[in-house]
Amino acid sequence: MSTDLRLVRDHTILSVVAGSRAYGLATGASDVDRRGVFVAPAPLYWRFDKPPTHLDGPLPEQFSWELERFCELALAANPTVLECLWSPLVERVTPIGEELLAVRPAFLSRRAHHTFLRYADSQFRKLQAGLRKDGEPNWKHVMHMLRLLHSGLHLVRTGEPLVDVSDLRDRFLAVKRGETPWDEIDAWRAELTSHMTTALDASPLPDHPDRDRVERLLVSVRRRSLEW
Repeated sequence: MSTDLRLVRDHTILSVVAGSRAYGLATGASDVDRRGVFVAPAPLYWRFDKPPTHLDGPLPEQFSWELERFCELALAANPTVLECLWSPLVERVTPIGEELLAVRPAFLSRRAHHTFLRYADSQFRKLQAGLRKDGEPNWKHVMHMLRLLHSGLHLVRTGEPLVDVSDLRDRFLAVKRGETPWDEIDAWRAELTSHMTTALDASPLPDHPDRDRVERLLVSVRRRSLEW
């Protein structure tokens, strides 16, 4: 095992199952996608070569972020990172991981409206290009675009991320199988986008995340890691 991957082995504070299994959309062919957060001990930052901000492995389909990078992405309302914090399938959580989960609300803000729509719009443009080029899009990606919008709407409306979308499992999987006409998909996308914008005015989300609260946690963890 490489020196970098030992950071994942020895210093992971949170590890969850993400992807289709967390969404409630897994099928027999679905992989087990793992996402996690590790803490690089503070003395490693004193060297010319800094610790990695993220790592693949050591397990298949496993991806981990160093705590500081993870917090930066979460403060920017990155959908994948927020899903990691709210995944219902937690495989490992240490006491510091519990502290991270305890500050989850500090990451949330109305920035999610822009971020989720931007991600979905980027995906939609790529899907349209695939439709023009190949006569059909990547249906799995279509499903996840709609799931992203559905989850984003729930976040804007309620103030909490939605990961498990199994209540719409049949409808989403029909999209994945290519059984849903493109016109219906486009109408669903437009409806979700419109509702998300309409919901923003009454959203319980704050205008900005609580960056100071998150930073206090980060500094505290860095200080404690001096002794590792």
